[in-house]
Amino acid sequence: MESLIKSLDSLYCDSLTQYSRRKTIPVRVGDVIIGGDNHIVVQSMTTVDTMDTRGSVEQCIRMIDSGCELIRITAPSLKEAENLKNIKAELRKRGYQTPLVADIHFTPNAAELAARIVEKVRINPGNYADKKKFEVIDYTDASYAEELERIRERFLPLVKICKENGTAMRIGTNHGSLSDRIMSRYGDTPLGMVESALEFLRICEDEKFHDIVISMKSSNTQVMVQAYRLLVQKLNEGGFKPYPLHLGVTEAGEAEDGRIKSAVGIGTLLEDGLGDTVRVSLTEDPEFEAPVAKALIDRYTHRAKHASIPEVVNYPITPFEHNKRQVAEIYNFGGHNVPRVITDISKVENISDREMKAVGHFYLPELDKWKMNDLGCDFVYSGSNPIPFMLPNGMKEIQNYSVWEKAPDQVNKFPLFSLSEYQKAEIFHSEINFLEVLDTEITDTISAIQGRKDTILILKTSNTHSMPALRRGFVSLIEAGSDIPVVVKVSYPDQTADMTMLYSATDVGGLLVDGLGDGILISLEKEGEHTRQEVLDQIKLHNSVSFGVLQAARTRMSKTEYISCPSCGRTLFDLQETTAMIRKRTDHLKGVKIGIMGCIVNGPGEMADADYGYVGSGKGKITLYKGKEVVKRSVPSEKAVDELIEIIREDGMWNEPEAI
Repeated sequence: MESLIKSLDSLYCDSLTQYSRRKTIPVRVGDVIIGGDNHIVVQSMTTVDTMDTRGSVEQCIRMIDSGCELIRITAPSLKEAENLKNIKAELRKRGYQTPLVADIHFTPNAAELAARIVEKVRINPGNYADKKKFEVIDYTDASYAEELERIRERFLPLVKICKENGTAMRIGTNHGSLSDRIMSRYGDTPLGMVESALEFLRICEDEKFHDIVISMKSSNTQVMVQAYRLLVQKLNEGGFKPYPLHLGVTEAGEAEDGRIKSAVGIGTLLEDGLGDTVRVSLTEDPEFEAPVAKALIDRYTHRAKHASIPEVVNYPITPFEHNKRQVAEIYNFGGHNVPRVITDISKVENISDREMKAVGHFYLPELDKWKMNDLGCDFVYSGSNPIPFMLPNGMKEIQNYSVWEKAPDQVNKFPLFSLSEYQKAEIFHSEINFLEVLDTEITDTISAIQGRKDTILILKTSNTHSMPALRRGFVSLIEAGSDIPVVVKVSYPDQTADMTMLYSATDVGGLLVDGLGDGILISLEKEGEHTRQEVLDQIKLHNSVSFGVLQAARTRMSKTEYISCPSCGRTLFDLQETTAMIRKRTDHLKGVKIGIMGCIVNGPGEMADADYGYVGSGKGKITLYKGKEVVKRSVPSEKAVDELIEIIREDGMWNEPEAI
């Protein structure tokens, strides 16, 4: 354990236990100020062609009305950069003062023009002065220094224009578009992402230009979180100013998956006080993004008033890389097992076999057999309402101890103890017992489980600063040398489905990203009275969200993952329609990752993390990838999905969908 302990002097946040926003310099973007003591700013990006002035303006207004405080518009060439002037003028004419941000890739001359028009420009250090060819280059220190000088010459004009015009800048690193230079020296790593931004930041600081926001975006939530943390540490160590951070998960996807994935990445950082502006990237119309971002941000408005949590003196977790906590294998928890899903059905009396479809298990009476889909939970918690029929082999039942100790079957059912029950109990299950405790009971819990190899801990908290309180419980277990598996339990009062997705993804996903947790349980205990159908609907949501959180945190791949960008003015096809079409044909391919990209900007790079890719390469033309290798070019869009499936089939990864 000694080698894992990190000094808090070089930690990435103010405190691991007390909520505190990282203090940054304020950066003015028009009438909006990012950082400092100001609120966290919500932003989004248009999807209409930038040359469509009217369409862009009308979409901007819908975005503003939905809560967007900053609007980004792509400017892939000089003509789009020039048209930003018309879009801005029409918005101002209609009474909208929302600042505009020009999004630049590959074209420094477009950035230099846009910087004279809009309030902020975003440049990508991976492709602002470089063309990505996926080449490995063996640099000497001298040749690398020459490359940095070339970048300086290319980038310096933009810095000077921004200074002269009072234009802010975002240095936005994307995991999917790191330059060959960075990849050759640092590899495809969080450190490479950080250094990519710092190369450009050093030039800005040499010129005494500080109106800068920085981002470290990735479609992989683990990489994204690690990169932001490492960026803050490197800024501190390097004596840089504390620049504000723009948070976002690239290519998060749509609907439930997109919301959960965004929250795992963004919420994890917000919990530790990192982040000054947020963009949630959904494959949906952009006006649907701002409310999701605001729901994430609003959780922290009064967070500083939370109950105290014992300080962490030495942190036994490496925050810049994923290392799963080493735990004993008990039954099918811990060890090399994937995290388990326990679904709470305790509020349903005399549940029927047909109602178990809410937890992914389907009874087929005509065949008298069970089937399970990709979201079939591992355990159900029935509480004091035991299940009145035999369960399929793929699912087990957990009962309250008071029910279990009187049950006729104490072999195929498992008990759930409170700490006091556990301390007094005379009978236990021979293989697996569940012990539910609060984070504040950890000290007594460690004493109670000493030497036991038949117990799974279910850890919960009543602290409003949930994730750090639960994390503190894990730290105590690690410090005590305990290798007991831990299921994280969360519960919420009645709320919207979106809030359940976002809060669960933050509270549990933030732990999973750090390798903490061997299972998830979203409890019904805080919810009010509802009709039977409403409760079943909530159970279905909790079950689905549980699997979604595990997948978004990259700890259990249970369904097809779609790495799909949120669309923008560069997109060469209807991204939402295409994503839906591809999902319809492929969503039975368990664990397969498919990248769906509107254009070439981030396509090949982000798809290095995908198994297959579908990228717009021209009007009505699609390029298909296996990993980051092109398999077919210029495929007509009407044939591209069939061709994609054929590539998957030839690769031996295809199976025919089964009807349930």
